[in-house]
Amino acid sequence: MKKLLMVVLASYAITARAQVHESQNFLYLNSDSVIYAKRIMFRPDFSGFWQLRADSRRISPEKVKFFSNENGFFANTRRVTFGRTAEFAERIAEGKINIFQEIPYDEFLDDRAYRYGGRPEPVVNLRMYYNKGFDNLKKVNYQNLKNDMADNPESMDMLAGYRRSMNTSKILYAAAGASFVAGIVSFLVKGNDMQKLSHTGFGQSSMNSKGPNVTGTLLFWGLAASLGVGGFVVHTSGSRHLESAVDVYNR
Repeated sequence: MKKLLMVVLASYAITARAQVHESQNFLYLNSDSVIYAKRIMFRPDFSGFWQLRADSRRISPEKVKFFSNENGFFANTRRVTFGRTAEFAERIAEGKINIFQEIPYDEFLDDRAYRYGGRPEPVVNLRMYYNKGFDNLKKVNYQNLKNDMADNPESMDMLAGYRRSMNTSKILYAAAGASFVAGIVSFLVKGNDMQKLSHTGFGQSSMNSKGPNVTGTLLFWGLAASLGVGGFVVHTSGSRHLESAVDVYNR
């Protein structure tokens, strides 16, 4: 009896997901039920708290897993960020793996083009989220994507390239930081401390000291700058590997 109940529940969940028509405006609730509406708005109420409206009906954002309207497709990030209030990220790439990014939502600038300010859509990075179908969101990172893209060898190769690039960039950034600190130490530490010279004819001794090692400091800081630029270039290259891994998987 227990097994039969589990099968029925599983079948219900599959049916609920299969009945989603993304060509229409809808709210996909945490219970896997779907509410369709002619107009869905995401607006603050008089108290300043954000509310979802499906036509004339108010829906608490905490109950909504996804919603779709004329401005795009959005996912609730509360379970991923463990926030106290519901916030939504917009789907910026759709496929077997969907990519979401949090975008500041302005009620007066609903149009997607305005929210991006005319700039190209951002490259996939670790500040984003992803999912498959209507599954829960996950953070974009190496381990999560490795588990979910294991069935695509080409994507896995690109993901491995991403990891190598990230490890190399971390080493370069660390070396740049060490070089910068070494430059500061070189500047503060004098070549020699105060040295006594021979007595003058008046029975007085004079003191002499060398200034900071400016040349050594500049060399260290130049090295730090070079290593920092190298780290940035390698990091950017790694981000492209990450995006390519997702693109290949979605083909």
